[in-house]
Amino acid sequence: MSEIRDGFQSRIGFVFAAAGAAVGLGNIWGFPTQAANHGGGAFLLVYFIVIFLLALPALFTELYIGHSAQANPVKALSQACSETSKKLGASAGYIGLFGAIIMLSFYSIVAGWMVAFSLEPIAQVLGLDDVAEFLKQDSMWRNFIFTPIMLILTASIILQGVKSGIEVWSRRLMPLLLILLVALIAYIGTLKGADEGFAAYLIPDLNKVLDPELIISAMGQAFFSLSLGVGCMMIYGSYLNPKANVAKMSFSVAMLDSGVAFLAGLLIIPALFVAQNQGVQVLNDGNLIGGPQLIFAILPQLFETMGQLGLLIGFIFFVLMSVASLTSTISSTEIPVSFLVENHGASRRQATWFVTLIIFLASSAIILNFDWLFDLVIMVLTEYQLPLMGLFYFIVVGWLWRKGNALASSTGLKQRLFANYIRFICPLLMIAVFVHKIMG
Repeated sequence: MSEIRDGFQSRIGFVFAAAGAAVGLGNIWGFPTQAANHGGGAFLLVYFIVIFLLALPALFTELYIGHSAQANPVKALSQACSETSKKLGASAGYIGLFGAIIMLSFYSIVAGWMVAFSLEPIAQVLGLDDVAEFLKQDSMWRNFIFTPIMLILTASIILQGVKSGIEVWSRRLMPLLLILLVALIAYIGTLKGADEGFAAYLIPDLNKVLDPELIISAMGQAFFSLSLGVGCMMIYGSYLNPKANVAKMSFSVAMLDSGVAFLAGLLIIPALFVAQNQGVQVLNDGNLIGGPQLIFAILPQLFETMGQLGLLIGFIFFVLMSVASLTSTISSTEIPVSFLVENHGASRRQATWFVTLIIFLASSAIILNFDWLFDLVIMVLTEYQLPLMGLFYFIVVGWLWRKGNALASSTGLKQRLFANYIRFICPLLMIAVFVHKIMG
C-alpha cells in the first residue's frame, strides 16, 4: 500500500503527468479540425472561454474527489457520497473503472498504429520496402504486433510506481512532446500554403462567435480534451500531497493541456493547407478532413511530397503521436491497477500484468471484430459514459458530499459562489454537451 500512496513528489511532476493524461490523440486530430471548421479564431476564443466555464470546474471536481479521499475512484466516490448514496458512488466508480479498460482496449490499438507509422520511415531508409509497406497498411497482423508493444511500454512504466515511474517518465515525455511540436510548427511554417492555414486557424470569424453550434462544439471539445469522466484525474489527484492546492493544480493542468491543443492547431491546420497546395485532397463537403483519416492518410501524403526530408518529418510527427498516446495510456492503466492494489491487496506487479492481460483480451476482441466493434466502443464511451460521469462528479461535489461540501460551507464569498456554480450551472452545461453529443 505504501508503494502506491507515496504519490507525486513535485508540483511540476504532477502537472506534467496530469497534462500528459489529458493530452492525447483527440488534442492532435480533434481540436485543430474542430477549430478550422467552426470559424477559426472564433472557435479558439469561445474554446478558451468555456475552458473556464466548464472544463476547469470539471477538472477541479475530479481532482478534488480523489485528493480528498487519497484513494482510487471506487473508494473515493464511495467515501465522498453520503451514507444513503454510498452504493451509488461505488457503482459509479466501477463504471469509470470499466470505462478506463474499454478506452484502453481501443486506444492501445490506435497507439500501436502510431508506433508502426513512426517505424515506417526507418524501414524505408534501410531499404526494407516490404516491411515499410506492412507498417503503413492496415491489417490484423499489424494490430496484433503493435497493440501488445504499446501495452508492454505502458506496463513497464506503471510497474515502477508513481514516483519512480509515472512522475519520472511524465517529466521526460511531456517536454519531448512540446519540443517536437514546436520544431514541426517551425518547419511547416516555412512551406508554401502555411500562411493561409495560419490565417484560417487564428483569424476569427466574429459572425460565428454566438453560433450555438460553435459554442456547444467548443464546450464538448474543452471537456473531452481534458480526458474527464474516466477517473484519470481522480487517481492522479489522490496521489497529490494532502496539503496541495487543488485549485492551482487544476488551473496549471488546464492551461498546459489547452496550450498543447493550441500548438497542435498551429501544426495541423497549416500542414493541411500545405498539403492542399501540393495537390492533396484535404476537404470533404467543404470541411477540412479530421480524425484518423487526417493522421493516417492526408499527412502521410504530404510527407511523401517532401522527398527524403519527408521521411524525417514523418518520423518526428509519429514519434510525437506515440508520446501523446503513451502519456494517456499510462494514466488510464493506473486506474484499475490502483483499484486492485488498494481494494484487493494485490502487489503492483500482479495488478499491472493482470490489467495488461485484460486490456489485451479486450483489444483482441475489437481487432477480430474491427469493422463493427471499433466505432461502437468509441461511440459508447465518448458520447455516453464520459459526459454522464462528468455530470455525476458535479452532482457528487455539489450535492452528495458526505461531510457537507467544504466549498459551500466556506465563509469566503468566492468559495461559496464557486460552490453554487458547480451545484447549479455546471450540471446544466454538462447536460447541454451530452444532448449535443447524442443528437449530432
